[in-house]
Amino acid sequence: MTDFKSLAQTAETAMRGVFDETPLQRNEHLSAKYDADIWLKREDLSPVRSYKLRGAFNAMRKVVATQNKFVCASAGNHAQGVAYMCRHFDVHGVIFMPVTTPQQKIQKTKIFGGDNIEIRLFGDYFDDCLRAAQAFCDAEGAHFLPPFNDEDVIEGQASVAVEIERQLGTVPDHIVLPVGGGGLSSGVISYFDTACHFSLVEPLGGACLWSALIAGKPVNLDKVDTFADGAAVGRIGDKTFARLKGIGLANVLRIPEDRICTTMLDMLNVEGIVLEPAGALSVDALKDLGQAIRGRTVVCVTSGGNFDFERLPEVKERAQRFSGVKKYLILRMPQRPGALKEFLNFLGPEDDITRFEYLKKSARNFGSILIGIETKTPEQFDGFFHRLKEAGFTYTDITNDELLSQFVI
Repeated sequence: MTDFKSLAQTAETAMRGVFDETPLQRNEHLSAKYDADIWLKREDLSPVRSYKLRGAFNAMRKVVATQNKFVCASAGNHAQGVAYMCRHFDVHGVIFMPVTTPQQKIQKTKIFGGDNIEIRLFGDYFDDCLRAAQAFCDAEGAHFLPPFNDEDVIEGQASVAVEIERQLGTVPDHIVLPVGGGGLSSGVISYFDTACHFSLVEPLGGACLWSALIAGKPVNLDKVDTFADGAAVGRIGDKTFARLKGIGLANVLRIPEDRICTTMLDMLNVEGIVLEPAGALSVDALKDLGQAIRGRTVVCVTSGGNFDFERLPEVKERAQRFSGVKKYLILRMPQRPGALKEFLNFLGPEDDITRFEYLKKSARNFGSILIGIETKTPEQFDGFFHRLKEAGFTYTDITNDELLSQFVI
């Protein structure tokens, strides 16, 4: 991997003429919590609030002398990185985004690219958008910029490793990396090779590396949960998998999307650090690493901070449901005087009703009610449910019923 290290170092040096290195910061809160020396590589503090501009820069700098028209397909960080670099190199960029892309992301991409880019909205789903971008690229003779499955992009993302080694003054014992398509992780692993231990982290609803390792080759996931959109990839890249296939399943962690939300809130409330769901993956993984990192020097790459605060209520909701302090019930309420008052008396002093809605009256003597209850600790629900059963109230807990939650909550 010596040649790769040299290429990554050259790429990192070239970047310094465009943007500053991102900081490597020791985190006292996490270090004390996990009894380890925890450092955060803050890619969320890059000019576009993610590491994606590294790969875009490196891929573009190698061909910009002979090519002045670039195309990409992205609904997020890759689009913003490409837009930023189109403006820097003063070349024309055409960025394809799904029609369903939030306006906030479209506007940020426009701001970074200015007059050097045009945005084309196509299709409801990313795959349709990608096909349209590639067809346009072929027809126009433009240069296509993949988000991860490209050797120059991988080499550019490896500049993160170059900076970690220089800023820390040594190679860390352990590096925790998020995985989407594998560009960042394959670049960093290829740079450090066997010099340190790695943990790769995927969202449970988009574990494309895990599936590829089991199959022995990249495979298409049947379904992808897009909540952690920065890492929600349906198939890992062929080139990135070639560099990651030796990592071993034991070093790959899959994190439930709702648990990621607990870490996002913790980092925001305790540290004042804004992370997008994919950007919080590496920090959340510390919960699973436990004794494996005790006393060791650990670097977590916080890969992005492009978080729309309009999503904050959803993040809080997911975190509370995962933590067990918020539940939703469908309750059969007797239709008699005093029944509601009787039910309310079952609540404890720290219980709060956040939702109360009659869904229907299923019979003359009973009515169905959707109720949301929030409390301080999960254990408080044990006593509440016991009191309900003792009084003969019938209920169904739909908190973790994805289908019902989607339509009712």
